[in-house]
Amino acid sequence: MRLIAGFDAGQTHTTCRLALAAEGVAPGVGPVVGEGDGPGVCHLAAPEGPERFGAALRESLARARAHVVDSGEPAGTAPLVAAAVGASGIEQGTAVQEQGRQLAAIALGLAPERVAVTGDERTALRGAFADGAGIVVISGTGTIAVGRNGSGREHRCAGWGWLLDGAGSAMDIGRDGLALSLQMADGRLPETPLRRALWEALNLDPDDPGSPQRLKALVVADGFGAAGFARLAPVLDRLATEGDPQAVVVMEHNAGALAAMVAGVARGLDLVGPAVCPMGGALLHLEQLRVPFARNLALTLPGSRLVGAAGDACQGALALAAALLGGPQPA
Repeated sequence: MRLIAGFDAGQTHTTCRLALAAEGVAPGVGPVVGEGDGPGVCHLAAPEGPERFGAALRESLARARAHVVDSGEPAGTAPLVAAAVGASGIEQGTAVQEQGRQLAAIALGLAPERVAVTGDERTALRGAFADGAGIVVISGTGTIAVGRNGSGREHRCAGWGWLLDGAGSAMDIGRDGLALSLQMADGRLPETPLRRALWEALNLDPDDPGSPQRLKALVVADGFGAAGFARLAPVLDRLATEGDPQAVVVMEHNAGALAAMVAGVARGLDLVGPAVCPMGGALLHLEQLRVPFARNLALTLPGSRLVGAAGDACQGALALAAALLGGPQPA
């Protein structure tokens, strides 16, 4: 019994999925035998980044091992022979990616050549389309689109950090809504229900003349950040459903940004009429983003089609791990 591990390492939690390494000449993923969750990670450049990264991998692996189902061999003694990690903030071809690979090898007790570390969007792509062509577009707190063509070449659009490039994300939806609310407060825009709803969601008194100043301070306070803006996205979605004109503008703008990202990937890979897999909490749960996204995509990229994912990011990571077994076995 040889095990391979696939990790989906996000900012809130890390999931480790264990599978049997397929025997034979061609590497592959055998049956899944266990899964466990551990703590989240942060950017490796952060002061606590390397320690949190290693701890997330070790703890999620230990919990996955504790749930291994096998026919007799104790899970604690089954050797781990390869692993792949899809992690938030890992850019392809950078020093950070290599740093992550070395850290993962140490944490998991593997030779570096038996470890792959990449961005979680890449493992999501591999899970969604296995080895085939297609594009994934992810909209959660942040956003990114990445695709692969029939020859295996990959290209990404967007995802350059929430301060520079968050259009289409829950963060930008919330931030855009708050910006409009201040324009209503100072008379640049006519009042709609948007201002009161957003300010009340932040425990601000819509009738207090001092609330704009408090809002200004709130959004730059420690702990607000991208997640603080993103938490307002469901409020905008509800307002757009109810017909608030400014909320509709926000949702339409961000839906158009997502369609433009997908079109950029398609152009970069010369894909015609590609399969497109939407992912992330914003696209899955915000109807007033999902519906105009589909409409914009049909106009921006004629012939494209929306599809469900064949597998998730953990399954994509397992496929990458299995591919590492194609070469000579390490001593």
